[in-house]
Amino acid sequence: MTEYTISDYLLDVIKTMGGDEILGVPGDYNLQFLDHITHRNDMKWVGNANELNASYMADGYAREKGFATFVTTFGVGELSAINGLSGSIAEHVPVLEIVGAPTNGVQRAGKLVHHTFGDSNFDRFIKAHETLGIKTTVLDEDNAIDQINETLTYIANEKKPAYLVLPSDLVNAPVNPAVKEGISALFTTTKQEAPASIAAIKQATAKASHPVIVVGHEIDRFNLGQAVQDFSLNNNIPIVDLGLGKAAVDESFTNFVGTYNGTISNESINHFVADADVVFVLGAKLTDSVTGGFTQEFDESQTITLSTRRGTIFGQSLPADFDFVATIQGLATTDLNLSLPAVQKPAEPAALQASDQPLTQSFYDRALQDFITGNKTLIAEQGTSFFGLASQNLASGAKFFGQPLWGSIGYAFPAAIGAQLANPDRRAVLTTGEGSLQLTIQDFGLALKERLNPVLFIIENTGYTVERVIHGMDEPYNDVPKYRYDLIAPAFGASDDQYDFIEVSTEAELIAAMKKADQETDKMVIVQANMGMKDAPAQLIETGIRFEAQNH
Repeated sequence: MTEYTISDYLLDVIKTMGGDEILGVPGDYNLQFLDHITHRNDMKWVGNANELNASYMADGYAREKGFATFVTTFGVGELSAINGLSGSIAEHVPVLEIVGAPTNGVQRAGKLVHHTFGDSNFDRFIKAHETLGIKTTVLDEDNAIDQINETLTYIANEKKPAYLVLPSDLVNAPVNPAVKEGISALFTTTKQEAPASIAAIKQATAKASHPVIVVGHEIDRFNLGQAVQDFSLNNNIPIVDLGLGKAAVDESFTNFVGTYNGTISNESINHFVADADVVFVLGAKLTDSVTGGFTQEFDESQTITLSTRRGTIFGQSLPADFDFVATIQGLATTDLNLSLPAVQKPAEPAALQASDQPLTQSFYDRALQDFITGNKTLIAEQGTSFFGLASQNLASGAKFFGQPLWGSIGYAFPAAIGAQLANPDRRAVLTTGEGSLQLTIQDFGLALKERLNPVLFIIENTGYTVERVIHGMDEPYNDVPKYRYDLIAPAFGASDDQYDFIEVSTEAELIAAMKKADQETDKMVIVQANMGMKDAPAQLIETGIRFEAQNH
């Protein structure tokens, strides 16, 4: 591999975007490409237990670092990963999947090769990704450099995933090394402005007396949290975030009043939205699981919506210069001249006091809130973890990852490992139910092999609590096998000095475990938190009622 090749160029662009590690699973159609990764001294191959985990892990890596890449083989590998990549497009996460494919000669000849349906059709998997709305690119030798540039700049600019097919006969195809000189220019952008859109927003809000800002996930993806805070501060407008978008703004910010979830929000938060005459919905999707089952108390007639998909004022489109990023950045320095009073934040809850009482979900959620300091990233599995913790305000600098829209159980564990790999200087803290963990537990081995040191809270409450509160509280389909979590780390190859396992059943035991975890920064810390089968966060119970009604 002395010549500069298509593979080398692709990896140089990935490296420029921050891809220091590449995830995935080897397969014979991608092995030659993997050689180009492992033979570099500035990039690392991190092999997953399966492709689904690779896609979840890449999603967590990208949320932490801004971009991720994983590699699969044709057919069997990419179909295993398609669930995770679908979650990335649903929740706007910039991930690149590279698929190693049979040679062009094999495909043109229609040979009945492995990992296909044996029908000479090599396009069906590409079409499956296209149908899901994922950007797809099949490299060809004559246009590969332009195709790579277009695909990777799409990811950088749109913050969405893409799927790139690399036929194995192109892996070592030579290209002029001079093409490397243009890589940095690919990601140089010209700042746009949207003066007409800003003027239209000022005019529409001239008589607003109770505005509120609702923040969604796109604010996080485009790093616009500070711009939203500046807009809020300049105009004394209260901010709420959604569970899909939690911590996109600093939740200790003076004008931040809480996380909104429709009418099932705490009333001290809900009234800011319910009483609003103008609602700025910024970078958000108003999905069922973050609006209390579509119970948000505002409609198009009072909403200014700014997102990557559209910009509207009370249902009417913004002027032609509307651009999501430019408009949000423009609002950061905009004075609406409203003369509003200072925002009165809801009162802080009383300090948590631990006792020897059995551990409950409500105590657990408050304790996790206190445990998540500014140098930590909290990854919450969909279910009791997400719904219990999304309503808890986080410390300045803390991050929060969840998947409330796609909601694929098992996501959070590999996503947490991906986040920890992406930024070893931040402690990843996972909270997951034992049912969800069982879907993706295989990559404990990867985490231990890479000597990663997250804190993993496993809620042991006898099954799928999120499903129980929706339907079938006592039905056997919501039961799961009971694992010995104390044996997981050694079973996956951990040495005694590499991990700590702590089982807790009381409030005091949980607090003690958290203090110990903070001291053991050089170890993976696994905490089994035992709770009652029917113990669930109040917002999850309310959401379950709405989901059950919605399913009839």
